[in-house]
Amino acid sequence: MATYTKLKLSGSTDGKGIKVAQTATPGTTIHTADATALDEIWIYCVNTSTPAVKLTIEWGEDTAPDGNIEATIPAESGLQLCVPGLLLTNNLTVKAFASTANVIVIHGFVNRIS
Repeated sequence: MATYTKLKLSGSTDGKGIKVAQTATPGTTIHTADATALDEIWIYCVNTSTPAVKLTIEWGEDTAPDGNIEATIPAESGLQLCVPGLLLTNNLTVKAFASTANVIVIHGFVNRIS
C-alpha cells in the first residue's frame, strides 16, 4: 500500500513563498524530487506587480520546449494554479524564471508517494 506524506516545496524556507529572481534559464530552484518516491507537485503562483508577467517553469530539465511549462500570470489577481499535481522523481528539479525579476512568488506543496 502506498504512503502519502505532505511536504513543503524543497526550495521554500519554512513553507513560505519562493520569489522567482531569475529572468532566464537556469531558473530559481522550486523543488527537487525524491530519488525513488514519486512527488506529486502542486504549484500556485502570484504576480505582485501591475502588468501581467510571463512565467516559465522548467519541469525536470531546462531544454525548451521539452521541459517548459509556460503561463502568463495576471497582475495582482491572487493565487493562480500553475502545476496541478504533476509527478516527478529521480532527483529531477523544478525551476522557474519570469520575464520580470522578483514579482512572481510561488507557493505550493508536495504529496510524496512511496
